[in-house]
Amino acid sequence: MKENCLLITGGAGFIGSALIRHLITKTEYRVVNLDKLTYAGNLESLSSVDNSDRYTFVKGDICDKLLVSGLLKQFRPAAVLHLAAESHVDRSIDGPSDFIQTNILGTFNLLECALEYWKSENKNPNFRFQHISTDEVYGSLGETGLFTETTPYDPSSPYSASKASSDHLVRAWERTYGLPVLVTNCSNNYGPFHFPEKLIPLVIQNALQGKQLPVYGDGKQIRDWLYVDDHAKALLAVLEKGKVGQTYNVGGDSERQNIDVIKTICSYLDEYRPDSEFKPHSQLITYVADRPGHDRRYAIDCTKIKKELGWKQEESFETGIGKTVKWYLNNQGWVKQVLSNKYSGERLGLKK
Repeated sequence: MKENCLLITGGAGFIGSALIRHLITKTEYRVVNLDKLTYAGNLESLSSVDNSDRYTFVKGDICDKLLVSGLLKQFRPAAVLHLAAESHVDRSIDGPSDFIQTNILGTFNLLECALEYWKSENKNPNFRFQHISTDEVYGSLGETGLFTETTPYDPSSPYSASKASSDHLVRAWERTYGLPVLVTNCSNNYGPFHFPEKLIPLVIQNALQGKQLPVYGDGKQIRDWLYVDDHAKALLAVLEKGKVGQTYNVGGDSERQNIDVIKTICSYLDEYRPDSEFKPHSQLITYVADRPGHDRRYAIDCTKIKKELGWKQEESFETGIGKTVKWYLNNQGWVKQVLSNKYSGERLGLKK
């Protein structure tokens, strides 16, 4: 087992690429990135590190048992960090089968391969299988309270149900077979290199083009917002300090109504693009039909990871969203590249 080698699935995605950039620039880990390069996976997000001799990219599917087993035997990683997933709720409503295939069956395949590999390494006690999941598995909160690591699961969408299933599989492989696992459940991430189908980058791109800024329902749905680089640091803290079999919730301590997030973005665009013909950008806000099964409120209690592992957020929502808007304004070339023939901003998730 190569103690400094990590196999990361989904490393060309939003969170995965942030993690890899952090690992290559701030640590001595070697990274093997296994990614299928679906519409949301973009190697452009890793251009700053792809020349590193500590970074290897492999294009492939986590459902491919021969490939995954071969990579484990070849690179002998000290840990697998599993981020590969279909992740957009609206897309899961329109086409749930991809979510079942990747999030459930893909996770099952990885667990089987990891278990076989771990046994071949004489059950090395230092090996870790780290599964990265979402707070959406917990369902919808009322007006008060926070999700904790012991909150019962109550998923609402095909996406969250598929992630809940994968979480249960991971925990079962630890309890039944002894595989050393770690699980994290995070709140809504935002920041640079986010595929522009998600709320924050979509609002930025639509506003720049003078398009409607769609607000689902009354816009008062509440989410906890976590800057993606803070999340990457949390994942490393869990890998290095987390206790086997434990779950760690990762949040931003930044609850905001969706409508307020959109208005904040508009304010930054007014400031950064004072000559825009669409100013004030808030005039583009348009209320549309709500998403089917739309959860009302998510909020994470991340006391455990702070107290036990010493992690804390470095970005407030105000500082993080300002950086994010500036990044998209300065990287329109990246946006055009990743959107090419993939997504044109159309409304998804209306299938009934």
